[in-house]
Amino acid sequence: FAQITAEESEDELLSREERADARLSERDAAGGNKEGAVTEETEGDGQGDGEEAEQPDQTPVLSNKPRKKKKKRKTKKTSAGETLEDNDLEDIDSLLEKIEDTNGLSQQTQSGIIAGSRPLLYVEHRNLNPENELKRYFGARTVLGDLRPRQRQRQYVRSMWLTVPKNTWPRYSKTGMAMQLVDTRRGVQYFTFEHHREYQQVQFKFLDAVDSMDPNNIVLLLQMNPYHVDSLLQLSDVCRMQEDHEMARDLIERALYSLECAFHPVFSLTSGTCRLDYRRPENRAFFLAVFKHLIFLERRGCPRTALEFCKLILSLDPENDPLCVLLMIDFLSLRAREYTFLTRMFQEWESHRNLSQLPNFAFSVPLAYFFLSQQEERSELELSQARERATRLIQLALIMFPSVLMPLLDHCSVQPDARVASHSFFGLNAQISQPPALNQLTSLYVGRTHSLWKDPAVMAWLETNVHEVLRMVDARDPLVEESEHKRKMRYQSAPRNIYRHIILSEMKEATAALPPEVTSQPVMGFDPLPPLDSIVSYTRPERTNHPSNESTLSLFFRSLLPNFNLQGDIRHDGDGEAGAGQDLNQGVNRLMAAMRDMLANIQFQEPPRDDNPEGDGDWD
Repeated sequence: FAQITAEESEDELLSREERADARLSERDAAGGNKEGAVTEETEGDGQGDGEEAEQPDQTPVLSNKPRKKKKKRKTKKTSAGETLEDNDLEDIDSLLEKIEDTNGLSQQTQSGIIAGSRPLLYVEHRNLNPENELKRYFGARTVLGDLRPRQRQRQYVRSMWLTVPKNTWPRYSKTGMAMQLVDTRRGVQYFTFEHHREYQQVQFKFLDAVDSMDPNNIVLLLQMNPYHVDSLLQLSDVCRMQEDHEMARDLIERALYSLECAFHPVFSLTSGTCRLDYRRPENRAFFLAVFKHLIFLERRGCPRTALEFCKLILSLDPENDPLCVLLMIDFLSLRAREYTFLTRMFQEWESHRNLSQLPNFAFSVPLAYFFLSQQEERSELELSQARERATRLIQLALIMFPSVLMPLLDHCSVQPDARVASHSFFGLNAQISQPPALNQLTSLYVGRTHSLWKDPAVMAWLETNVHEVLRMVDARDPLVEESEHKRKMRYQSAPRNIYRHIILSEMKEATAALPPEVTSQPVMGFDPLPPLDSIVSYTRPERTNHPSNESTLSLFFRSLLPNFNLQGDIRHDGDGEAGAGQDLNQGVNRLMAAMRDMLANIQFQEPPRDDNPEGDGDWD
């Protein structure tokens, strides 16, 4: 094993030397200055060409002396016997994958099988970069363009994991935000973001800008504080509403960069043992920034990267799941073809999280097993087991959630046969009789995942199981009545995190099903539906110029009379009922006095007479 590793290291070094030679030959052809050119690995030890053959571990200094011509190897073989061409060597990610496969370090194969040694929510650093996924789809040259490798790496900012900093961003300076380690229990570390005094002052200005309802005030604030996270999140929503998706995505990435610069030295993105409490307002920006970022990644066509960010959010608070990413992790797994991850998650979490009671898991898990049963590289035993599990689970899902079938077929533009369309079990009554909370979950799943069911093979498999379920219904199977009882007892009202997820996802089908108590209250993009048990570390000071509880009538008269104040002086003592009534009477008296003054000062202009030819002709 040690010899294999040493051989791999020597091959890597030789491949780098070959690329350096090719780069030098390009510069020679271009006629540039070659004197004193040195590769990146050179450490100034002055080795010549003759010593290169004797000491391959040291990189030579490239000079303008004539070199001996040596044959360039077209291919080379690794210890696993795989042939690598020079074009493949330029792709760093593919090279790393082949080395890991050779050494037995890879935990995930191309078929999506995850080794059991890693935690379920383990996050891989390389999968957080969308360029790696795009390069696997389209090739490195298409993604990075025709830039040379040295120009691609010309970055003057620190390297980050969550996003790639851009040279067009403002220069970063400390914002006054930091992360602290709060507690460590049973191998789990609890962190929290903290806002120092200077960041709090900017936060107060941001809240004033939000109250003004003018996005330009947020833009001005960002010009002075380009890395204020809440301002970036709010302005990103404004840009997205104006169809400027590129700018909206750029602002989210800048917010992630600002948050990562404030990380604690021991805070780990990959271990899955670091926690953040969503009840603290300082921590919510990180949850929301990562969530909005993965939405952009999924729409950009990077579902594997979006899945990795989804696992990151879930690992920050897996018990409470404040953004309820469990409602979308199945969709991202199916889109990324990570079927084994989804089935493993269902097996490990079903006992304590009841994932089968969520419509998205009830339908997506059997779909994942169906896709696994179509993979020819698996053994016949694995294929038969996957088919059996897919059949059993899809029938349970159809019995438990019959209201999903008809909307799913409608979104897929599939007309059901006469038996299914006329049967009352899947009819309109199944959708009308279900509780509102269940209607929100089914609408969210159908609107998000219907494209995955359009495959003709999937539809044929679904049709067979639908007819089998109807046979069980007609035979009065006890499971059908039991499932109906569960639907009536559960799903009476959805928790707050589900409402928060629906608002952030912006699925039309699910948003239309939100209850009035959610849609009637204002929702801010930087903090949608804050928890009712928030842990507040600092409060916004009371403003003296513009009282926060002004009524619409007071705002109207303020627009006419800027010095008018209905509330008068702000009280510093408690707000008792008697004091409130007295202030109301005084406010009404001042209002009437202001009305009299306004009416007394109004002067009407007389219209010009016909006998006054020099009168103002603009009056009408």
